[in-house]
Amino acid sequence: MFGLGFPELIVILVIVLLIFGAGKLPEIGSAIGKSIKNFKRATKGLDEIDVTPPKEEKEKEQIKS
Repeated sequence: MFGLGFPELIVILVIVLLIFGAGKLPEIGSAIGKSIKNFKRATKGLDEIDVTPPKEEKEKEQIKS
């Protein structure tokens, strides 16, 4: 993995902990996870956006008309 061993990863983790503090680490992890999830979704090539209203809204509109 990029030539990084266990000791190097520990040093990086300690530096990140010193910079951001223990309170921010869960928020940073969550943000990174969401970013990776959105990136994977974007690379699947689903460029289309479904704008059709749900079935319930269609029924309500038909009843009002």
